[in-house]
Amino acid sequence: MTFSDRIASRRTVLTALAAAATAGAPLAGQLATAAPAFATGENDVYDSNTDLYTSTKDPVVEGTDYGRRSRRHEQFDGYLSKKGVYTQRTAIMAIHGGQIERGTSELCLAIAGYDPSDANKAALLPAVHDYWMFEGMRSENNRDLHVTSVNCDDHVAKVLAASHLNVLSLHGCQYSQLGMPDTMIWPSQADPKLVVVGGLNKTFRDALTYELNAAGFPAVDALSDPYKENLADFAGAATKNICNRTMTGAGAQLEITEDMRRSLFGPQVTDFDWKSGRIATWNNPRFLAFRDACRRAIATVEAGQPIL
Repeated sequence: MTFSDRIASRRTVLTALAAAATAGAPLAGQLATAAPAFATGENDVYDSNTDLYTSTKDPVVEGTDYGRRSRRHEQFDGYLSKKGVYTQRTAIMAIHGGQIERGTSELCLAIAGYDPSDANKAALLPAVHDYWMFEGMRSENNRDLHVTSVNCDDHVAKVLAASHLNVLSLHGCQYSQLGMPDTMIWPSQADPKLVVVGGLNKTFRDALTYELNAAGFPAVDALSDPYKENLADFAGAATKNICNRTMTGAGAQLEITEDMRRSLFGPQVTDFDWKSGRIATWNNPRFLAFRDACRRAIATVEAGQPIL
């Protein structure tokens, strides 16, 4: 079956998954007590990363309030007589990682091919990707560290995006934020585990939506006709969104509901709420299936992007 054929069969996959999504309802208190996430910058304390790093009004300390982690793989072509092999086409980002939008740092490292519990270990997988993460480290009020995607101006993040054909940016949201009309809610309200796929690279969106659904993770394309009005704030369609500041001017992002992210880790509340729980429980079949679905989508997109 070709990728085009698989996209054509997406409705069949969605129907089957919607019928199956009847278990694993979240605890009622989880949504009520979770810190709100925002897809826009209207509630941001800082106008940009630069503002956050340099603010004297609301000063923060790197290593205490927040941290940054990144990896850029060395590539070297010193031969006039040979064609170089350029392998780093996709960068993975968690610009609201750590305790801001929990679970996105662990997913970023895993999709990049590394161990979420220790980024300094050798790669877990043969194919690896460059990555960048901005992570909240506080015990509370990490939401104050949120800088919306269009205002992300960290120098390393900008260079990483501009030097790759693709960026996959990982975000977290609450299902209740999505504002889905009763007639459009999918999956049901009893199981609000959903991934909203956005970004301006339609091929990337199609691949991500297909692979996630095929792996059992309900996903919708935020720019598709049924959802584009309701999910406009979650669509990653702004050209200034860091996921779209690539060599091609387009990328992809995932807005992953908290219920979905929580389901990727251990069953205890603390398995998700705190970094110690996430790094202790990430290595399970469901987390790995989500990781692998994203990696298959990346491989599909990169296969259609030859470097001449």
